[in-house]
Amino acid sequence: MTDSGSLIDRGSKREPMARGPTGIEGLDAILGGGFVRGGIAIIQGQPGAGKTILGNQICYNHVAAGGRALYVTLLAESHSRMLGHIGQLAFFDEGAIPDRIYYMSAFRVLEEEGLKGLLSVLRREVQRREAGVVVLDGLVAVEETAESPREFKKFIHELQTQATLADCTMFLLTSASAASLPRAAEHTMVDGVVEMQSELYGRRAERHLQVHKRRGGGFLRGQHAYRINDDGIVVFPRTEALFERPKGRQKLDPTDRLTTSIACLDEMIGGGIVRGSSTAVVGPTGIGKTIFGMHFLNGCSAKEPGLFFGMHEMPEAIHAQAGNLGMLLPQHIDSGNVAVKWWPTTEGILDQVCADLLEAVRQHNVRRVFIDGIDGFTQIASDPARVSHVVTALSNELRALNVTTLWSVQVDLGYHEAATPLSGLALQGLSPIVENIIMMRHVELRSRLHRMMTVLKARLSPIDRSLRTFRIEKSGIVVDPDARNSEAILAELLEGRSPRRSLSYNGETGGK
Repeated sequence: MTDSGSLIDRGSKREPMARGPTGIEGLDAILGGGFVRGGIAIIQGQPGAGKTILGNQICYNHVAAGGRALYVTLLAESHSRMLGHIGQLAFFDEGAIPDRIYYMSAFRVLEEEGLKGLLSVLRREVQRREAGVVVLDGLVAVEETAESPREFKKFIHELQTQATLADCTMFLLTSASAASLPRAAEHTMVDGVVEMQSELYGRRAERHLQVHKRRGGGFLRGQHAYRINDDGIVVFPRTEALFERPKGRQKLDPTDRLTTSIACLDEMIGGGIVRGSSTAVVGPTGIGKTIFGMHFLNGCSAKEPGLFFGMHEMPEAIHAQAGNLGMLLPQHIDSGNVAVKWWPTTEGILDQVCADLLEAVRQHNVRRVFIDGIDGFTQIASDPARVSHVVTALSNELRALNVTTLWSVQVDLGYHEAATPLSGLALQGLSPIVENIIMMRHVELRSRLHRMMTVLKARLSPIDRSLRTFRIEKSGIVVDPDARNSEAILAELLEGRSPRRSLSYNGETGGK
């Protein structure tokens, strides 16, 4: 008697199962390339979730790639109404009907001849149309027609055999209750199960899909956002899942540094920012974080393109502000050396923001990025607990792309504790994400707010940890060459007395 295990060559590497891509980039990324070719997948969701659009989009994408498709409806809207709706979407190709994509209704066959009649029609039409993709819209009608659960399972089994023999990938659309998803017996028999849903977060609605099953390999688990727009369905995989590990590796070289374009600051951080590293500029409202980012992008050129990715101020305001400060940034923007992307926090999907950012980086071959600011990610996110994971994944991917990244981080520091300038600063979640942290803050003395700056962390650099006062002048940020002014200000706060007249605050003689 032969041991069954000996029939398997355990030393050989099995060929991966062939995948049938959907042609929807984000969905194929979640699926690891697509569904099993020659298999069956169930697409399930509540009414209005977009199942019909998804089924049609898969068909037209398959046709655009040179294949043929068959779209079969049961108890669904008429073909004229359906085509009227999808005819407004970018993927629709009227010229593909009926030769390359054929629409047919099989509801009468189902009513008069039952499940066997439907199977016969599907077998005949798949062969006749040479279809590589089939969509059966209305699986719930088949289940209701079946005389018993056993007959329904047998139908799924026979359909699976047809798909395999014809090398045809089939998609079964159903609006069955989501509560039945874990219990439905047919889900154990098919090669893939996708659930589409729409949920409310406060007053905002967000669509998401979840792949519960996909045979033949791994896939990205969890809920992934999607939108329905003029292009059809656009899927945004979860950033932290898609970039669980960065696509490439980079070894940071401490000798390869970029200037911040702020005099005296480069020497505080060991000669500049290490190329490919990530830096957080932390401070309260009005301290100058955005201007800091403008200085950083001043160092861009045609060989070192940059990106200003803003979430608060409009591009026109950025251009005007930089121009008023006499910076090079407006010229860089006008010449194309720096791209400006603005994503308002009023409405959006967190993963869409990340995808847009990375697309801009790749499109413009960006080497420097200023993201203004990280708090916008929290405002957009329907689940704020995700933000730290998303930012970590995004930072790792930018680092792998050899992009030097600067983040602005809003932190509200109270003036009443100014004598201890680092009080109230909580960076536990930020510190592991970035190599460098630069803190900017206000210090209140008498009737005046003084600006101070220090380098809290520079993972690859010897740093000057002194607090230095700085000011914003017509040319931008000017940092004091030493810590004498900040020492005088903090001394007065601590000791409750005026400093000596020989010491100055931001270039002005101290009071009595």
